[in-house]
Amino acid sequence: MQLEVSKTQGFKLDTDKIASDKSLSHRCAMFAFLSDKPSFVRNYLEGEDTLDTLEIAKKLGLKVEKHGGGLLLTPPKHIQEPNTILYCGNAGTAMRLYLGLLSAQSGIFILSGDVYLNKRPMKRVVEPLRSIGAEILGRSEGEFAPLVIKGNPKLESFFYTSKIPSAQVKSAMLLSALFAKGESVYREPELSRDHSEKMLRGMGAEIESKVEANGAVEIRIQPLRNRLNPLNLEIPADPSSAFFFAVAVAITPNASGILRNVLLNKTRIEAFRVLEKMGVGIVYKEVSKTYESIGEIIINAPKTLQAVELNEKIAWLIDEIPALAIAMACAKGESVVRNAKELRVKETDRIKAVVENLRLCGIQAQELDDGFCVVGGELKRACVESFGDHRIAMSFAIAGLRSGMEIKNAECINVSFPNFLEILDTMTRICQKG
Repeated sequence: MQLEVSKTQGFKLDTDKIASDKSLSHRCAMFAFLSDKPSFVRNYLEGEDTLDTLEIAKKLGLKVEKHGGGLLLTPPKHIQEPNTILYCGNAGTAMRLYLGLLSAQSGIFILSGDVYLNKRPMKRVVEPLRSIGAEILGRSEGEFAPLVIKGNPKLESFFYTSKIPSAQVKSAMLLSALFAKGESVYREPELSRDHSEKMLRGMGAEIESKVEANGAVEIRIQPLRNRLNPLNLEIPADPSSAFFFAVAVAITPNASGILRNVLLNKTRIEAFRVLEKMGVGIVYKEVSKTYESIGEIIINAPKTLQAVELNEKIAWLIDEIPALAIAMACAKGESVVRNAKELRVKETDRIKAVVENLRLCGIQAQELDDGFCVVGGELKRACVESFGDHRIAMSFAIAGLRSGMEIKNAECINVSFPNFLEILDTMTRICQKG
């Protein structure tokens, strides 16, 4: 599909239709196995990634029923050995977290994905799991899927120090630790997104976190004595999806927006804080708090966007950097992103994709080994490539509000935000071809 986005003169956006949180949706499908009672989840994201995660859960024995405006997730007595490959689609979160969960179960499990996912590195999860007794085979010694897991219900406890702050690595190890022989300790150099430990604690797991003076985090996990309490959760809007429309407001003169029912976890709204540094007026209003803080984000466009340098808390905003690059392209001065080498191993090499597309739009941009530089200017209409990456496609669709834009292979948007175009259509004219 080729998407054409027309330039807009301004808008007032007020929406409660932002896609449900992708991270929480993935985890709800998996964490339901940890209870012996049905979990009830409302507002589960119906994107390709999270539906693939849910389909895998069904093949492992989870009963999924529509009930009372949500999903009733009834776990089996034990995770079942499937008679087919478990297809993760484009979802790195699904593959890495299922690696942790299934490594501790009885049976043989095969995880595979689409052409993009099967190129993404998996050893960062495979190697620590192998070190505690998991048996995992894969291409290039386990670096790439398809991955074959021979489950081991008697995993060793561990003291593991991760070299990178990664919510996916951490979550995989937390899930394996729940089935280990004794207390396990996981350390990371700084706090990564912390949904897993919050949700698991909310379900009754014995997990303690401590932030040290140097910013490093230590998490102690006790193995399960009994099955956990079931989930009862309404999933809020995904802040990384909402952020596209925050950027839309930021780059459009006289625009404003209210984004409702958004997850306000501090590790998920760092990109909004960056926009504040660039001069955007933003107010956060908490309206409820269950497992997480949830509320409204109110945004007003600045007269001028200012350049910014980013080299800290990158793990908190790694997914939003492509959209931030659009704001940087419209800002006054040179913006720099560093310590973001992780962008090279996402759905595509996002550093390369961002720089190539910005140059097509007439913006001066340069690749760095671990980031990029962008000199703000006047975006020009161009025909850019999505590279099969939903965040690249949506970021340059938002850029089209400023200059007009054509995005090739934009169907990948459905991976995480099926109604993105519906919301975008309320702000400007769009056209889909093919």
